[in-house]
Amino acid sequence: MYIHDFDPYLINFGFIIIRWYSLAYIVGILGGWWLGKKIILRRGKYLKFNFSIKEFDSLISWIMISMILGGRFGYIIFYNFEYYLNNPIDMFKIWEGGMSFHGALIGIILMTFFFSAKKNISSFFLLDIISCAAPIGLFFGRIANFINAELYGKTSNVFWAVIFPNTNGIPRHPSQLYEAFLEGLVLFVILNLIIMKKNYKTGLCSFLFLVLYGLFRIIAEQFREPDAQIGYLFFQISTGTFLSAIMIFVGIIFLLKNNNNES
Repeated sequence: MYIHDFDPYLINFGFIIIRWYSLAYIVGILGGWWLGKKIILRRGKYLKFNFSIKEFDSLISWIMISMILGGRFGYIIFYNFEYYLNNPIDMFKIWEGGMSFHGALIGIILMTFFFSAKKNISSFFLLDIISCAAPIGLFFGRIANFINAELYGKTSNVFWAVIFPNTNGIPRHPSQLYEAFLEGLVLFVILNLIIMKKNYKTGLCSFLFLVLYGLFRIIAEQFREPDAQIGYLFFQISTGTFLSAIMIFVGIIFLLKNNNNES
């Protein structure tokens, strides 16, 4: 059993503050940027249209904006709407925390469709690249959640349980690490092995991302304490589980459609 004693600040000189969570965002974006370029260069010879690597550089800037806006508004709508309705100024206090993966996902998808239409590029080609790169950010983001002692798991007596601050000394599942493993490492390996196949069909990784992330998130949610301000929506169904189930449903629909178009 481990007693959590990580400092959420990498650097804290008062006038200069760097949080591990901020660093996770930076590493995730830079890592995804680097990997995205590698995928484009390796798959370039199989493309039926011209795509400049500079266009991907432009895309990264839009992804950052849509991820932050989508993640913030997703959290407000899905997780704490009543509070922010009564405290509208707090909507802009991003530094106090409160981001939603599902909201960020919606923001990135909408932005990518807009960007691809403007540049006359296949939207699913871009979403495939984003899907393969996203697990890097998910991995480091969940590690940062663990360091911050947030989004911790349910009570447990397993030998790897962790006692987090402000939990009355009760050992809990390190659910953040479960998510880092499933949503980060496992998802990364699966999608990047698939996209490098010679006979790869555009859109497959985008749809698989929806299904696999949704599945892994639901598994992890079984070990994760639900958000205090919401609890369970019904039975043992958390907000994260409900939203992930929708992801799986949408992903399966598109996968079936993709397979039918192939036959």
